[in-house]
Amino acid sequence: MQWKYKASRKPSAVFTSDWLDAGSALIIADDLEKTGRFKDVEFKDDFETTWTKKELKKLLTVVEEEPQDVTVFFDGGFQKEQNIAGLGVAIYYRQATKNFRIRSNLRLEQFESNNEAEYAALYEALNQMEELGVHHQSCFFKGDSLVVLNQLSGDWPCMEENLNKWLDKIETKLEKMKIIPHYHPISRKENQEADRLATQALQGEAIFSNLEIADQRSRNKNESEKNL
Repeated sequence: MQWKYKASRKPSAVFTSDWLDAGSALIIADDLEKTGRFKDVEFKDDFETTWTKKELKKLLTVVEEEPQDVTVFFDGGFQKEQNIAGLGVAIYYRQATKNFRIRSNLRLEQFESNNEAEYAALYEALNQMEELGVHHQSCFFKGDSLVVLNQLSGDWPCMEENLNKWLDKIETKLEKMKIIPHYHPISRKENQEADRLATQALQGEAIFSNLEIADQRSRNKNESEKNL
């Protein structure tokens, strides 16, 4: 959010806020307008699109029923003896005033490494997001694979041909969905939910659920659940 401070016979200045969600930005804008010195406000999103206050309010009304504030936890397990991968995905999102969580897993064959399983898990998360209707927004991807997250962010090179194929598939999907990814490495302990789902996939236990939850911050509490 950017705005101009202007008062009679006083210096003017232009201020830019930290990144805010659209709803919070509008609340702050309304409050600042009450001072009478708040001029020429504009809002800019991750795609560098600029919005007036009126346009932003209309946009929020249009997208109210679409999934927003998406955070993905992913993990991949690998059985070397059988070349089998287990993929685990937990997706947290908000729709209107309610919060939801998707938990899913998948077992696949003909894999070569644990890193490939991690890439496949993130790609499976994107498939779930596409079915959900997630598009044109920033999303957070969290996992315990430094290799995958640092290669996707461009901080580490990717030399393996099979991993490059997964990387290309993910980047193509992100572009198609107009998703700006934010990659965050987390500890294995913090990724217990996705890790457990991947392990269950390797054991032949298929899981899928999409349930309303009290609050996205309740993820840590839900990690103690074995299954739904």
